[in-house]
Amino acid sequence: MTIRLPGADGRLRAYTPRTEPADFSVTAGAGGAGGAPPASRTVFSAAHVVADPYADTGPDSPAAVDWDATLAFRRHLWSHGLGVAEAMDTAQRGMGLDWAGAAELIRRSAAEARAVGGRIACGAGTDQLTGPADLAAVRAAYEEQLAVVESTGAGAILMASRALSAAATSADDYLTVYGHLLRQASEPVILHWLGPMFDPALEGYWGSTDLDTATETFLEVVAAHPDKVDGIKVSLLDARREVELRRRLPQGVRCYTGDDFHYPELIAGDERGFSHALLGIFDPLGPLAAEAVRVLDTGDTEGFRKLLDPTVDLSRHLFEAPTRFYKTGVVFLAWLAGHQSHFTMVGGLQSARSLPHLARAYELADGLGLFPDPVLAERRMQSLLDVYGVSA
Repeated sequence: MTIRLPGADGRLRAYTPRTEPADFSVTAGAGGAGGAPPASRTVFSAAHVVADPYADTGPDSPAAVDWDATLAFRRHLWSHGLGVAEAMDTAQRGMGLDWAGAAELIRRSAAEARAVGGRIACGAGTDQLTGPADLAAVRAAYEEQLAVVESTGAGAILMASRALSAAATSADDYLTVYGHLLRQASEPVILHWLGPMFDPALEGYWGSTDLDTATETFLEVVAAHPDKVDGIKVSLLDARREVELRRRLPQGVRCYTGDDFHYPELIAGDERGFSHALLGIFDPLGPLAAEAVRVLDTGDTEGFRKLLDPTVDLSRHLFEAPTRFYKTGVVFLAWLAGHQSHFTMVGGLQSARSLPHLARAYELADGLGLFPDPVLAERRMQSLLDVYGVSA
């Protein structure tokens, strides 16, 4: 059985899907259906939200979320031993999910995590600010969101703030705002440096468009409050810079890679250290990624790379420029994999990627054996092709 897929050149070509999923289970007792959390690395998957496809909403309406399907996907990630990074950019913060929706998501997911014993950390930002704001308003917005996260018992991730980027006039403003927040945080937090490829509004974060200068400010924040920083999440798609950063962190402060282009080598590490993981690509790669890190737990770096290296082509495809629309591919693959019944996104973002882009994502994911039911994935891919006028 073949399926006709459109390429980037607009031409249709025949593709023969696989008929069986891949078996990623390698470590003893994993069984392919789950497993214990990885031991040598702390691994979070930034998880997407599932829209309610029957809600009568428009692009500017508050997000309508299918809470049952959204929480079921988090249980899927926890069942494979992964932690969940909640209400991050993968969940469409600032791209369809507003603060009211994010706060509800945090409360529901944190309660679900307590019920199943899952690890969770949640994003706290300033996206309730919808217009120009001064530094005092930015601090207050961060405080409000941090309080919501801490009230649930979840770990906190201090997300990069568009409002702070707009209001700050110098590196000192970042030092002041983050210093204030870290002093009042009840538990150590993760600091997130999200690059402008993920959000153009964050250009010049930490007070400079020069990354070397910005890095010094970022490290100054960490060095001033090492007891309040669990780790840093670096999403710059620059492996060399991440390695240099992690080598300069105070003892006990983790580096969580957010590099969806170079994650295998960064997680594997070198003679001077390694990165933990907090990745959007681990949403579609969940079972495979968790098993790969469990292989790494045994000291088998080669086996780890053998499992994870082949996934990089898919990740680079999903995160290709404009990178911020990677969420479309992530949700698309969740639909094909059977984790949700539809390909609809909050804010209508399912339209953000072209049919050739989605077709290539399907081909790469199918080649990796990511779909638990390849026949279902093929049928759903064909249904999308039908909508676009590509008959079987």
